[in-house]
Amino acid sequence: MTKTVQEDFSAETLRELNERFASRSPEEILAYAFERFFPEVVLACSFGAEDMVLWDMMHRINPQASLFYLDTDFLFPETHAVRDRLIDRYKVPAEQVIRVAPALTPVEQAKQFGDLLWVRQPDECCRIRKVDPLIRTLKNYSAWVTGIRRDQSPTRATAGLIEWDTTFGLVKVNPLAAWTNDQVWSYIKEHDVPYNALHDQHYPSIGCTHCTAPVQPGDDPRSGRWQTLDKTECGLHQ
Repeated sequence: MTKTVQEDFSAETLRELNERFASRSPEEILAYAFERFFPEVVLACSFGAEDMVLWDMMHRINPQASLFYLDTDFLFPETHAVRDRLIDRYKVPAEQVIRVAPALTPVEQAKQFGDLLWVRQPDECCRIRKVDPLIRTLKNYSAWVTGIRRDQSPTRATAGLIEWDTTFGLVKVNPLAAWTNDQVWSYIKEHDVPYNALHDQHYPSIGCTHCTAPVQPGDDPRSGRWQTLDKTECGLHQ
């Protein structure tokens, strides 16, 4: 299946798709993804602002849409709370909100790798608690939807609307790549989309409790992630 999909999404095809959708709305990009891939398309959801916008759009397009979230065992209570609000607001069956857990519990990780791995070897901690579970999950799909925006960080500045993900071997759809933060929040307000309460406490980007801090207004939105480390990505987006 993956080989066939990869053959269908050559560099030339991707260039044409990105040109075709450059002036289209995120909803139109999502509609294409659903037409092409459903049911083998899924939203990778961190329950941040962008992902909540995408979920609202996806649910309007197809109420059978599904999402998965990486429950690292270190998520903020506010993140679990917005997950619960999403389920209640959209009346989503449990099978459409997929919890993905690491192979190791925090206790097992500490026994095997030592305490405070996220401080000593943050990339290894991310691999165990995020990247490996993601690899395991994405094997079930032909396309995944992400909330990447080009203005979030220099590493995301060249993100396409539709890409071939060489790391995980499937199509990657970034409907909000060209959007600004203001557009995201305008959509949230217009459609009364639930959002993580931490966004009101200067957390523009929200990950694990150990590796996420508030950001002062005007600072890089991702500067609150791994604040004391030379690290900007967890490995999910290369």
